[in-house]
Amino acid sequence: MVNIPQKVADRLVAGIKKFQPILTAAQAHDANESDTVIIITDMLSEIFGYAKYTEITSEKCIRGTFCDLSIKVSETTQSFIEAKAVNQELKESYVKQAVDYAVNGPVDWVVLTNGVLWRVYRVIFSKPVDHELVIEINFLALNHRNSSDLEALFLYTKESWSKSALNDLYDQKQALSRFSIGAVLLTEPVLTIVKRELKRISPDVKIDIEQIRSVLEHEVLKREVVEGEKADTASKRIARAANKSLRSKSDKSSADVATESPAQKPQQTICPADTASNTAPTSA
Repeated sequence: MVNIPQKVADRLVAGIKKFQPILTAAQAHDANESDTVIIITDMLSEIFGYAKYTEITSEKCIRGTFCDLSIKVSETTQSFIEAKAVNQELKESYVKQAVDYAVNGPVDWVVLTNGVLWRVYRVIFSKPVDHELVIEINFLALNHRNSSDLEALFLYTKESWSKSALNDLYDQKQALSRFSIGAVLLTEPVLTIVKRELKRISPDVKIDIEQIRSVLEHEVLKREVVEGEKADTASKRIARAANKSLRSKSDKSSADVATESPAQKPQQTICPADTASNTAPTSA
C-alpha cells in the first residue's frame, strides 16, 4: 500500500473530477493530437504535480528527433512521453518509438498516452533493448473514492520519484513474474525440499534431484517460462542474489571471528611452597 500525503491525495481527487468531463468531451468531438497534448500537459501539471513551465518540456530534441513531452525533476529527466490523439489506438509501434527516445536519453521510463489511457513502461537496457509495462490507467474508469485508483495515479506524480515508488513496483513485479518463480523452482535448495517431500510420500522409491528438475521443466512449467531471454535473465538474477547472500554470510562469519576476544589463557595458580619448619633445635 502506498502512503499518499493528504495534500497530494486531495490534488488527485480534484484532478479526477475536473478532467474526466474534459476527456469525455474531447472524445465526443474527436480532438486531434495537438489539442490532446494540451489536455495532457494540463493533467501533468494539475494532477501529477509537475511545474508547467520548468518541469514539462514539449518537443524535446533527442539526436535529431523530437519526443512529444518529457518530465524533468531536480534537473534530471525522469521520463519521456509519447502522446497521441484522444481517440487514437495506442499501438506497440508507438511504444518502441518512445523507447528509442529513452535509449538515446538515456532514461529509464517512458509513457504512452492519449489522455484517457496512460501506460508507463520501464526501459530494460539489455541486448536487444526491451521494455515492460508497469502500470496502465484508464483515466475515465477511475473512481476518486477508490484508494487503489488514487495509488495508481500517485505512482507517476512528482512526489513519487523521491519515494522510488515506480522502481519499487517494478521490482515487485519482477520478483513475482512467472520467469522469476520458475527460476526459483529450479534452484538446488527448492529441488532438495521437493525431493524430501516426495520421499515422505514414497519412502521406498529412488528419486534424484535431476529427475525432479526434468519433470518441472518439461511437464509442470510452461516452455516459455524456462526457455528464452527472459527466463535466462531471471535465472541469472536468482543466481546473483544467491551468491550475494552467501558472500554476505561468509563476510559476517569472518567479521565475527575477527572481533572475538582472544582466548584467555588459564591463569597460572602459584601455590606457596610448603613452609617447612626451619627453626634450629634449641641447645640444651
